[in-house]
Amino acid sequence: MAAPSHEQNLSMINYCPLHFNIVEYNGSLPTLRLHPHSWTKVASIIFLDAPVGTGFSYSRCLQGSKSSDIKYAKHSYEFLRKWLLSHPKFIGNPFYVAGDSYSGMIVPVIAHKISAGIELDHKPPIDLKGYILGNPFTDAKFDVNSRVPFAHRVAFISDELYKSAKTNCKGEYVEVDSRNVQCAKDLNGISECTDKLNSAHILEPLCPSGGINVSKMGAGYHRSMLEKYNDPLLSMANSPKFGCRNYNNYLCNIWGNDINAHKALHVRKGTFTEWVRRNRSVVDKYYVKSTLSYHLHLNNRGYRALIYSGDHDGVVPYLGTLSWIKALNFNVIDDRRPWLVDDQVAGYSTEYSNNFTFATVKGGGHTAPEYQPKECFAMFKRWISHETL
Repeated sequence: MAAPSHEQNLSMINYCPLHFNIVEYNGSLPTLRLHPHSWTKVASIIFLDAPVGTGFSYSRCLQGSKSSDIKYAKHSYEFLRKWLLSHPKFIGNPFYVAGDSYSGMIVPVIAHKISAGIELDHKPPIDLKGYILGNPFTDAKFDVNSRVPFAHRVAFISDELYKSAKTNCKGEYVEVDSRNVQCAKDLNGISECTDKLNSAHILEPLCPSGGINVSKMGAGYHRSMLEKYNDPLLSMANSPKFGCRNYNNYLCNIWGNDINAHKALHVRKGTFTEWVRRNRSVVDKYYVKSTLSYHLHLNNRGYRALIYSGDHDGVVPYLGTLSWIKALNFNVIDDRRPWLVDDQVAGYSTEYSNNFTFATVKGGGHTAPEYQPKECFAMFKRWISHETL
């Protein structure tokens, strides 16, 4: 299974064999410990730093240092083929592509390229079985527009304000006409109610992070959605208060710039000046506006899909994910029902035609495994084993 990361997001750390000991920084190197719910316990996972410039990856030429979402997918596919040639014992293993958050704009494209390569008889063969996406950005029409009804559903805005916004904005909160004064007024009112909320998890306190600023969410969808949660702590001087969930990001910055960590990872000297948690310069062109057609293509070819959402995520609300899934017009095979972990409801799942599964993770934020690692591990283990959630 390949799990690409993006722009130093480190979201994959939620699935890794190791994670940080969250203790207050005392000047020494932050330490790591075994992750009790690592997905590597049930699958061999390639953690891919992509696009070029993510993590400690680099290009030997200037041309390769700038990327686009299309190049990102293309290079990832090329890497997978080269990696399998170098590790032939894995050829023939069932293969899945996985990711979360912005990877929702990339993973379906990579899976599509693998699918096309299979049809063209590319070598080595990749035994693609499906893909997995958590809290995935997919299409602004659904993802961003769902933030307003989500804010209403969880009682952040009044019935009256929501009704007014629906009427004046006509349900469109992304591509807003600048001449629509009443719509702008309603969106400003919504922002006043939501700006001080933690959009990554609506029940947690707001640490150094962005709120659900509805009035600004239509500007530069691809860029803004990457900045929407957990604002990167690019300078170690900007340390959050200990106890904030974002404190682990601070520890990441310290660890990622330590020479001993570089030696342990065999980082090539001279390939970077400073490691930052989110390098915003690695992608400068965005061509993929929606991945709905990729989902449809993959579903029509019978590839399995697991899409999951933390139900307390205000960045990519589950309402938007449900909306784009419904827009694909898949047949419902097994309607919404609870799935359990230790006899407790862990979320709700729906099975669609051609092995397409959608699941919510109760209490999960953006992204779900960070907040509910035990439940997400159980979900992944069951799904990858072809068991009912």
